[in-house]
Amino acid sequence: MTADCDRDALVVRVKKEGPACHLGTDSCFEYPVEPERTPRAGAFGQPGFGTDDLYEMLLDRKEKRPEGSYTSYLFDKGIDKILKKVGEESTEVIIAGKAGDKAETVYEIADLAYHVLVLMADMGIEPEEIRAELASRHIIDKKVKQEKMV
Repeated sequence: MTADCDRDALVVRVKKEGPACHLGTDSCFEYPVEPERTPRAGAFGQPGFGTDDLYEMLLDRKEKRPEGSYTSYLFDKGIDKILKKVGEESTEVIIAGKAGDKAETVYEIADLAYHVLVLMADMGIEPEEIRAELASRHIIDKKVKQEKMV
């Protein structure tokens, strides 16, 4: 058994007997997170799992609060814990990026994206609102920042 750097997640290796997931599969972690624009199937021929899918799952966890779920734990702890995790993951992205470690940066960006989506679900911010905001910025991408003249 090992812990991550901030001691809030564990990796436990076990010799299991039978399926580990309530769906009867060997693991609950068989669905890769892929961008919506990627039509590839996920693991074992399952459809891809994109950010909209993850957001919907987070909303479900927010509503049902299944016991033992890390997402449920975050919602139970509330906005302060969620924001703390967003901050921690942002810092970890910066550290990995500064180190030039692409694999670690990808890993940390995935953690940050997850925690930002938890924040969005907690605040009732839909992914479409973010897409619309980004699209509106594309239109004004020639905006000039004015600085005070000294």
